[in-house]
Amino acid sequence: MRAAEALRAYACEADSRIDAAHLDALAFVKPHLRKVYADIYLSLVRRAPSVWSQLYRLTNEASPGGWPHRVRRRIEENASRGLVRKIVAMAPDMIVCTHFMPAELLSRQLAAGGLECPVWVQVTDFDLHRMWVHPNVTGYFAPNDEVAARLRASGVARDAIHVTGIPIMPAFSRPLDRNACAREIGLDPDMQTVLLMGGGAGLGGLCAIARQLLGLPWNLQVIAMAGKNAAELAALEALAAQYPGRLAPQGYTDRVERLMACSDLAVTKPGGATTAECLAMGLPMVLVAPIPGQEDRNANYLLEHGAALRAYDAAALDYRILRLLRDRAALETMRRRARALGRPHAGAAATAAMLRKSNPEYVLR
Repeated sequence: MRAAEALRAYACEADSRIDAAHLDALAFVKPHLRKVYADIYLSLVRRAPSVWSQLYRLTNEASPGGWPHRVRRRIEENASRGLVRKIVAMAPDMIVCTHFMPAELLSRQLAAGGLECPVWVQVTDFDLHRMWVHPNVTGYFAPNDEVAARLRASGVARDAIHVTGIPIMPAFSRPLDRNACAREIGLDPDMQTVLLMGGGAGLGGLCAIARQLLGLPWNLQVIAMAGKNAAELAALEALAAQYPGRLAPQGYTDRVERLMACSDLAVTKPGGATTAECLAMGLPMVLVAPIPGQEDRNANYLLEHGAALRAYDAAALDYRILRLLRDRAALETMRRRARALGRPHAGAAATAAMLRKSNPEYVLR
């Protein structure tokens, strides 16, 4: 969803003649399919992560022509006719998919002659699952060179692959003043700041982690993002009263880049979009509670490149945070490595590639 919205924003910024729309595919499918992709998926990763891990591995290794995938495709096709009708009615000049389900559905539509416009696929993790790869696709946007290599190994032509990164909103590509961003939320810009973006298994909720960090023997302050969780936000606000000037609770916000700009370190789950934002801002990460499968692969990528550390439990989180805050040289090295991996202009690069392919003589204005 966030990658799609970023692409829409870049397309609209690129040229006033472009009319870009962002469709949530699950809003146009039958309820049972929406339940599988939303409710059942979330239930599995929260309550039975080992089962999800096995499903991720098995679906990646299974033959695309095997019976499990044939049954799945038949179910999805029957449940997604509303989405196809919506797309046909819109008559777009091009489409980019940021999830494998609509990509596969539209691949079959292209093969059947029910759709004629170019369809592109944006991979939104730092690893490639086999279900992202489909015939009849015009091109792929890869987050890094390794995913591009895996696409080639899966049979995708070299000239159909563009290494652009994971799209994030344009705001993440603009310079921001740390002092101004910190003062906006009532924090001291000169004090080391940890941005808390998620709890997880073995670590408790946001409020519990915030309390843990504030109790460390170090002069630090915390920004805690509760999103749309009103109960968590209320608990954080109560905790903030016990630590005046050291905890800044945040509800849902579209200004995450400003919170990152005044932070020294992020504690987060390794989702593709969130980590792409951190990399673009040069923000080192301590990773917690990755979802087995795609987030585990994201974590491995970030660890291998020195942009993150991983905490498996509360004690490890304390150790990682204190180690980095005490060793400013190590923290600065991680910041440089994160920034080197970041692709803040991924959305612009993908937009330009689609427009050039559609019309080599197209000039942005």
